[in-house]
Amino acid sequence: MNTLWAMGGLTVASLCLPACDCELEVQQAYDFILETMPVQKDLRRGETAEIRCSLKRAGRFAGARYTLRYFQSEGKGMLRLDKGAALKPNDRYPLAREEFRLYYTSQSADRQTIDVYIEDNFGKVRQLTFSFNHKKVEDDKYPLIDRSIRYVTR
Repeated sequence: MNTLWAMGGLTVASLCLPACDCELEVQQAYDFILETMPVQKDLRRGETAEIRCSLKRAGRFAGARYTLRYFQSEGKGMLRLDKGAALKPNDRYPLAREEFRLYYTSQSADRQTIDVYIEDNFGKVRQLTFSFNHKKVEDDKYPLIDRSIRYVTR
């Protein structure tokens, strides 16, 4: 009877062992999203909008790297990362932190649209689109003072 149990155990072991893979599988690519705080929709020429961003990752892998790039499809403006130098459209910039800020400065009196892309080193891409309307001075509750006017008193 013991021989029968031993033969049965060896049979099960011989069927199970070849199914095992000796290599450890480590998941490297995790899903992620980019969240932002609400962003103002109306900008005057020269006015800057702050875009507060947070990269939310579904998992952690020490080798994961993220880059940012943008494309401006409408209007003209300048985008900066954390008050640094102006970014160039379609160039990739490494993200050093998961919490960061973008600053978009309007340079036209037209509607402006930018697409921001965050990509990891495994090829996953997330896109956010920001649109800004031109804000006229008369739309303000408190219009800007024209400092070019000189007041002459006699």
